[in-house]
Amino acid sequence: MSKIDLFNKKWIDVVFEDKNKSYGAYQLRQQNSWNTTKSLLLAGSVFVFLFFVPKIYSMIKGMAPQEAEETVTEVIMQPPPPINPEVKTPPPVEPPPPKQDQVKFPPPIVKPDNEVRDEKPPTVEDLKKADPGQKTMEGDPTADVVAIGPVGEGPKQAVVVEDNTVYSFVSMENPPAYPGGIEKFYKFLGDNIKYPPMAAENNIQGNVFVSFTVEKDGALTDIKIDRKLGYGTDEEAVRVLKLSKRWNPGMQNGKPVRVKYNIPIKFSLQQ
Repeated sequence: MSKIDLFNKKWIDVVFEDKNKSYGAYQLRQQNSWNTTKSLLLAGSVFVFLFFVPKIYSMIKGMAPQEAEETVTEVIMQPPPPINPEVKTPPPVEPPPPKQDQVKFPPPIVKPDNEVRDEKPPTVEDLKKADPGQKTMEGDPTADVVAIGPVGEGPKQAVVVEDNTVYSFVSMENPPAYPGGIEKFYKFLGDNIKYPPMAAENNIQGNVFVSFTVEKDGALTDIKIDRKLGYGTDEEAVRVLKLSKRWNPGMQNGKPVRVKYNIPIKFSLQQ
């Protein structure tokens, strides 16, 4: 009895002789070997696939472009050179004597009584013979008279040179600003950004780093992507920035100038 194969087709025919073979048990016993083999093959294929999934994922991840790592360079400042004691500062040059005699007549200064010196001011007769000044000195009648022109009078045909330098907003006296402040600007971005379908399907979230130039009239030009996120987010960031209203331009020395501005634009899926 130990050598009897209950699943052999001949034995199955003996068992189901003179019985209704269209009954399900007869069909199941006939197909048992094939069903068992098929189940083993299917289970083995699933096991092999799950075993190689991590390796396949690592290969696909290695093929994707990787972001360049930011490197921090340490700069060591050199100490200033030592002071040479042999180098001496030249003495101040005395101005040439005036053409007219000068008598000491400095402007009056209010001081406490203990600091007031017993100095007599020049008389009216002294001022008729000499000009008032900071100290009394003898004039030189042969000295040349230097005529000082009015301040601010330059060449009438001078060409005005326009400043087209692009400044960094970090070192500005008055950096450019969006009307209403940076919070209004980010609200404008949130109201106008349309999440790219490809980025939404792949659950892409993060920041797109953008730079642009705020012109003297407040317009945004030279819009560039400094760090990409991909899946259509970079193009969407540029599109929305082109819709922005004019900014308040940056001011340097009281004049509007061109300023480069950098901002991150965040793409986040609402949970």
